[in-house]
Amino acid sequence: MAIGEKPLKKILEINEPKLKTSITKIEPNKITTQGYSQEELIDNINFSEMVYLLLQGKMPNKKEAKILNHILISFCDHGVTPPSTQSSRLIASSGSSMNVALAGGLLSFGKKHAGAIESSMTLFQDVINDLNSYNDSYLFDKTAKDIVDDYLSKGLKIPGFGHRYHSKDPRRSKIVKLVIEENFIGPHLKLALAIEKELFNRKNIYLNIDGVNGAVLSDMKFSSNLGLGIFMIGRIPGLIAHIHEEITEEEGFRKFCDVEDILYNGHENKSLKQ
Repeated sequence: MAIGEKPLKKILEINEPKLKTSITKIEPNKITTQGYSQEELIDNINFSEMVYLLLQGKMPNKKEAKILNHILISFCDHGVTPPSTQSSRLIASSGSSMNVALAGGLLSFGKKHAGAIESSMTLFQDVINDLNSYNDSYLFDKTAKDIVDDYLSKGLKIPGFGHRYHSKDPRRSKIVKLVIEENFIGPHLKLALAIEKELFNRKNIYLNIDGVNGAVLSDMKFSSNLGLGIFMIGRIPGLIAHIHEEITEEEGFRKFCDVEDILYNGHENKSLKQ
């Protein structure tokens, strides 16, 4: 019996894939991620290696896995002061569930909070792509001077440098030390350190954790548009810890201020009858 045109189209529609992915393949009783069986991955690699595999599509070498692990830990928490942590705790105090409070915290990331890592990666990668040599210290110093001149002349902050609380971010020093120990300094970190040297001489400003990690991630060939995502992978455990603490140890209904703390400067005594 001949198949009509409409039934044939229906069959073809059913067989057409709706989505395409090269990350993970799901089959009955089988899960394959980036070509590796998840059963094998579970007991043979650590979490940072799994993150690298998912984002880069290949297994990291031992140095890359070790350094990515350092980076994720360095992002894990910075106390109650960041807007994301305060947002998460405020939402949790209202009686919302863990996932809602966590989502609120993640939505608090923006250009002025956690955005510096992506901006610094973009800066470093754009400059390095234009350099002719990665081993000429004079070229790095000159390039760094040009960058600092440009930003300062425009009254702009260089992304990845300076910190609202630390005069010298302790995490920055530790990451640089660990990268040196692993002999893993690449052109992006060389550039970042050259900019830091120039900026410190003029403004007493150091690299912050976003800048140093942005440079190291760039040397690991991570795209700049993954910067915020990697930051979030590191920060989520800290947010969850704060949410849990808020739910279990605080009374609830947290407020930023009371009525007497608010100055009203709007109109008074308006009437619809006038």
